[in-house]
Amino acid sequence: MILNIGKKAGAVNETHRGRMTREGIRIHETADFAGMHVAGELAARILDEIAEHVFPGQTTGEIDRIIEEKVNAAGAKSATIGYKGYKHASCISVNHVVCHGIPGDKKLKDGDILNIDVTVIVDGWFGDTSRMYVAGKLSRKAERLIQVTHDALFKGIEAVKPGNTFGDIGHAIQSYVEAHRMSVVRDFCGHGLGRVFHAPPNVLHYGREGTGPVLEEGMFFTIEPMVNLGRPETKVLADDWTAVTRDKSLSAQFEHSVGVTADGVEIFTLSPAGKFHPTWG
Repeated sequence: MILNIGKKAGAVNETHRGRMTREGIRIHETADFAGMHVAGELAARILDEIAEHVFPGQTTGEIDRIIEEKVNAAGAKSATIGYKGYKHASCISVNHVVCHGIPGDKKLKDGDILNIDVTVIVDGWFGDTSRMYVAGKLSRKAERLIQVTHDALFKGIEAVKPGNTFGDIGHAIQSYVEAHRMSVVRDFCGHGLGRVFHAPPNVLHYGREGTGPVLEEGMFFTIEPMVNLGRPETKVLADDWTAVTRDKSLSAQFEHSVGVTADGVEIFTLSPAGKFHPTWG
């Protein structure tokens, strides 16, 4: 789940091992990676299993109901139900919705693209991931947007290693996206996580190389670029959740939760079935 860039990430009631950097970023211990892998794998598996339920005529509310059922069946907890009053086990963002789309009675149409974002809690650890889906036939322009967004995420992940900076991550994403004449959303960002949902740092998907906090082994955070076919500006609707592109252009997003290792990065939310990209079949 995305953090609004205007709201500072905060580690609330987080009580476990590890030290903090001067920027307030928690440095986790080696043993903590295992808990993140378990939570991340469950979130990713649920998104694998939901793929067959995305089709024209399906409602986003029914997709969310199935997700909640799967979370409960796994003995886990949804991190989003009850979060700041939110009532659903997922955010489902269709077409020009950038993020935080609320599931409901809306029926998917042929060619709709959608991001489904799920966060689960397993033994106190948060697994947070999202990916794109298509209902029916994928249009050429939507396919290009999805591919660029997918690849931009992995450009950002490639920049994760001790000694690099968070600015390096943002620069890798921004330069790749803009080279394809698309835009990176500035109003929302990734975030630290672990035994809390949102914690420092704010992980921007744009920026300058060599700026921001230095990456250290043991940092856990999400990278979740939102990319628009048109301009980057967004607006939040009257429900105080749903963010849309101001110019009504299509938007796409992919998200992984990652941990910095001694020599690189581990992805906690890899798709067990290899279905992270909507054209996997």
